Parts: sequence; structure tokens; C-alpha cells
Amino acid sequence: MIRPNYEDSITNLACSIRRYFELDYKHNTIKEVDEVLDRIKPKNVVVILYDGMGFNILNRNLDKDSFLLKNCIRDYSSVVPCTTTASTTSMLSGMNPCEHGWLGWDLYIKPEDIIVTMFTNKLKDTSIEARDYNVVRKYYDYNTITDDINNQGKYRSSILFPFGVGAYSNIKDMNNRILSECNKNGKKYIYAYYEDPDAIMHEMGTDHIKVNKVINQINKSTEELCSKLGKDTVVIVTADHGHLNSSSILLSDYEDFYNTLDGDVWVEGRMCSFKVKKGKHVLFKRLFKEYFGNDFILKSKKEIIDEKLFGIGEEHNLFRESLGDYFGLAISDKFFKYSIYSTDLKSMHAGFTEDEMRIPLIIISK
Repeated sequence: MIRPNYEDSITNLACSIRRYFELDYKHNTIKEVDEVLDRIKPKNVVVILYDGMGFNILNRNLDKDSFLLKNCIRDYSSVVPCTTTASTTSMLSGMNPCEHGWLGWDLYIKPEDIIVTMFTNKLKDTSIEARDYNVVRKYYDYNTITDDINNQGKYRSSILFPFGVGAYSNIKDMNNRILSECNKNGKKYIYAYYEDPDAIMHEMGTDHIKVNKVINQINKSTEELCSKLGKDTVVIVTADHGHLNSSSILLSDYEDFYNTLDGDVWVEGRMCSFKVKKGKHVLFKRLFKEYFGNDFILKSKKEIIDEKLFGIGEEHNLFRESLGDYFGLAISDKFFKYSIYSTDLKSMHAGFTEDEMRIPLIIISK
């Protein structure tokens, strides 16, 4: 079981950015990032996050003399769960998952008594709107680093996404926009998010030729971008998590175990939160160990909190209420599906393997 390191994680990278732009920060910063920023004092700081491009995935798909690997300082830690919802929110804010509360793809929201897909505002495994307003933003709203920089008024900041208002169209468009922003006057922070190789790996698996092609395209396009940037710019490339080829366990196939559950499961298939019926806890634990003990570590809600797996810091007011009675933590290639309507993908993340938990820290400066 590879545990997170909340002294050396993507949250700490975000805190280094907050430090450089004279914002408050709640956690340690990353020494190597601080040293580069303090030495160069760049006008532009650019962070590009490639979804799913974990440290091991990167090394398996690029030659050792490739641009990204030559500039890779080392690997460091994602957060728990190592998934886009939790990790990118930590990168956007500088908070750990227990603080911002965006724990996983699906979350139990206690005041509404519903399980919601965080990024879509839909009821879990459906196309039904959870509410006629954004229920997630109602209870789990937060300020991004970009919000705080722009509200501060001394410097400027922008975010580039492939969706929403002002979305870029492809990787070339993303890089052109980064270049355009960097050419403007004034000290600024630019954060860009790109949805591959994650999207391709979910569909094709980690070993597909398309994964290799897209990672090599990322390597080439990043080198081309950096060749056009001046000495006044530092580019940091990272990922939110890695990936692992995975296979599903359909919980409804295990009728005796399934009948101990008090409703649907949530958070992530590889860090699965269970609510158990009253009087069924002993049976639940026995059957879990019997059926799934080789693939998952079972932890109680208390153990999850005591071990601070969701991070250190001041807890979100709904954090504990969003946790189930137990969690199944994946240590093999398996993930849980509650029913036939649950998502089934060829490659997954949010588990506790090195392939998923370790991410690259790449720093490019002239």
C-alpha cells in the first residue's frame, strides 16, 4: 500500500505557487520549486497538468533523453484518493482533500441525502440533475489560486480548460494561449489542464499505442512551447495521478455481501465507501475479507480519519459526514461496481499502487 505524503504532494506544489504570489498558504512548500522561483524571479509561472500522466506511465512511454524526462526533477505524491476530483482541486486551491471536501468522483452530500457526481451535478450513475441548482457548489465551493491572485490585485492569473466558457480546442490552441498570456505585461500565474492521457487510458488501457502517441505528442508540444518562451518564464509540468489497467468486481454478484449494504457506494471504485445496515457490521467485515481481502484493505471511518488519509488541515464542515462506515482501499488491479449501471473502464486510478500514486515534478526554465 503506497500512502500519500502530505509533506511532498501536489498540494505542496500549489502552496509554492501561493507563496511566490504572496498569498497565504496552509502547508509546506516544495523546496526545488521555491529555489527556482526565488532564483529566477520569473514574470510568468505556468503550471500544465496532464490528467493521468503518472511518473511510471511517463517513464514507460518516453525515451530517457526526451524533453520531459530530461527536465523531470523527481517524482512526488498525489493525494488520496489519487483521482482528478480530489487532486486537481488540491492543485487549484492549495488545500488537502479533507479541507476542500472534493473527495472523489461521487460524493454523499449529507444535507441533501444524495450521492452526486461532483463534476456534473448528476445523481450517481444517472443523467438526472441532482437538483435544479449546482448542489456541489452550494456545499463545497472554494476559491482557486487564480481567484485569490486576481482578488489580491497585485498580479494577474488565468485558467485554461478544454471545457466551459472560453475553452481551448486542442493542445496546440492551449499552448498558443499560454504563449499569448506570457507575452502580456506584468507578473502572472497561468494554470492549464489537459484531459489526456487519462481519457484515452480509461478507454483503451495503459498499454495501447494511442497512449504512447499522445504522451509523445505532449512531450513534443511542450518542448516547442518552451522554445518560444523567454527567460522570464518558468514552466512546471505535472499530473494529478497515474493509472493502472484494472478489472471490475460487480458487488451485486455477491448477494450475501450486497445485502449488508445500506444503499449505494461512493467516492471511487478503487477507494470505495460503504454504508452498512445496522446489525450487519460483523457479517460485512467477515464477507469483505473472505471475498475481497486479497485485493483491498478494509478500513473503518475512524481509521481513515485517524490515519489522515485525506490529508492534514482544518476539515471541511461536511468532511466527516461525507464518509461511509468503511472504505475498501485497492492494492491490486480490481475496482468495485455497485451495479450493472456503474462505470466500467479498462484502466483506473484512486487506488494505492505506485503506478497510481506517484506523479512527475517537471520544471523547465532557461
